Parts: sequence; C-alpha cells; structure tokens
Amino acid sequence: MRHQKKTVKLGRTAEHRKALLANQVCSLIEHQRIKTTLAKAKAVRPLAEKMVTLGKNGSLHARRTALAVLRQKDAVKKLFDDIAPRSAERKGGYTRIIKLGQRKSDSAPVAFLEWVDAAEVVVEEATPAEKGKKRKSAKTEAAPAAEKKSAGKAKKSEPNDEKKDAEE
Repeated sequence: MRHQKKTVKLGRTAEHRKALLANQVCSLIEHQRIKTTLAKAKAVRPLAEKMVTLGKNGSLHARRTALAVLRQKDAVKKLFDDIAPRSAERKGGYTRIIKLGQRKSDSAPVAFLEWVDAAEVVVEEATPAEKGKKRKSAKTEAAPAAEKKSAGKAKKSEPNDEKKDAEE
C-alpha cells in the first residue's frame, strides 16, 4: 500500500530522480523559468522552495547543504546572491506553475515553472517598443536586398531577349 508516501517516482530510479530534480532546480535558477511536464513541475517545486529557504538563511551550513543537493557552484551562488534576497519578505510560495496545455508529440500536460518575484524583472527587460523597432529595421533591410536581386535577374533576361531578336 502507498499510504503516507509522498515521493513522486516519475518512472525513474532514486538516483536518477534525484539528479533530474537537482538539474531542473539549477535550470530554474539559471533561466528564471523552465518548461517541463506538469508532473515534473509539481515534483521540482518543493525542492526549489526548500533551496530558497536555505538561501534566505544565508549561513555557511545552508550554503553547503544547497551545494550538496544542487551540485553546481554557480547555481548556488546565484541562488544565495540574487534569488533569495529578492524573496526575503515572502514567507513561502516562491514559485508558480502555469499550465500550458498538451504537448503535441505525446499529449503530455506541459507547464511553466517560474519564480513569483521574477515576473517583475522579466517584464522590465522586454518592452514592446524595443521589439517593434528591431522588427521594422529587419524588414527595411530585407526589402532593398530583395529589390537588388530582382533587378539583377531582369538585367540577365534582357541580353537573352536581344540575342533572340538578333537571330530572327
């Protein structure tokens, strides 16, 4: 019987599952948002929140404990220096899961797992006006290039027409 057993096995051995969850948390720390299956997102969430709680503690022991779980120094550094201070006034619930629907290939439910406090940072970085300017400049550069190509083709076809006229 599975009564009182909380571990989600995810169809993997204990070592494989532990490595998978640690890698997912490191990716979440690095990229601020990850796209994964809903089951994996639900399994990663408690570990990610425990790591942020360790980061808020900030002691050497907490840092070593996080390093033992995550196994990546740069991820632990970013966790303690960037993510944990950003969540200092929050008592829990550092992550959110956004359901995205079904994956096309195997119909697995897919979701985003992201930091709650990271949404403010992402919105500030990408403003719509900057994106629009980049797109317009790419289109204007592409249009003259297309005109040059079509003009070159027209010139090549004209000499052939002259040769045909001369033969007749």
